[in-house]
Amino acid sequence: MQRLARQWQRAGKAVVFVPTMGFLHRGHASLMERARKLAGRKGRVVASVYVNPTQFGPNEDFARYPRDAKGDQRLCRAAGVDVFFAPGNAEMYPADFSTAVQEEKLAGGMEGAARPGHFRGVTTIVAKLFNAVLPTAAVFGAKDFQQAAVIRRMTRDLNFPVKIVVAPTVREADGLAMSSRNKYLSPAEREQATVLWRAVQRAQEAVARRPVAVAQLRRETARMVEAQPGARLDYVEFFDPETLQPVRTVKPGTRMALAVFVGKTRLIDNGGV
Repeated sequence: MQRLARQWQRAGKAVVFVPTMGFLHRGHASLMERARKLAGRKGRVVASVYVNPTQFGPNEDFARYPRDAKGDQRLCRAAGVDVFFAPGNAEMYPADFSTAVQEEKLAGGMEGAARPGHFRGVTTIVAKLFNAVLPTAAVFGAKDFQQAAVIRRMTRDLNFPVKIVVAPTVREADGLAMSSRNKYLSPAEREQATVLWRAVQRAQEAVARRPVAVAQLRRETARMVEAQPGARLDYVEFFDPETLQPVRTVKPGTRMALAVFVGKTRLIDNGGV
């Protein structure tokens, strides 16, 4: 991959990168289509599929995370990807691997607090993939809002010559954000999972009339989630979209993010309010 990327560099070709963990869906395809537009006719688009073990906790779903290499290749081909990059664990993490990358300001709350060590694994693998692919730009999805912010900061702080592009979340007709983990949901759980986006919409409606105290919106979100028999709120946060710092009063421009267990499946979502 590096040899090929260097050839492209010498030829002056733009290289746009879409890192994924596979089991691709229409949301991923939208990122690749965005990458294709950014790269242009003469540029190159690379999509990687790698289920990164270092961003999973000991009791999380690494072993059962859905995988479909052939389906992923078909989707990438249809979306205009030039190179499908699927490294193995031995290549990415040799037996004596002992180095990590850690962002220390934006990664502490929300997903960072709920999943200790998660962002350390994310920033480490993204840095490694950037060094393998040598992209001029990389496209990430807004569904993982905090992740995109952490990667943008890492890219700036470590002087990676990579432009970070964040593309909109792609949703099902009922508002559920597309996610590879949606596969885990039973039909009843799939219906209940829409509570994440409905909670964001409810906050948007409340704030459109007047600023609202965070405590009030937390209570309303918890009630909405608890009304679903199989759902449990992990966290809900209201924060400044630039600094990710929590706010006390929610007004237009504030960002909301939440994580909810639906059955055994943990889903995340976010939106501007």
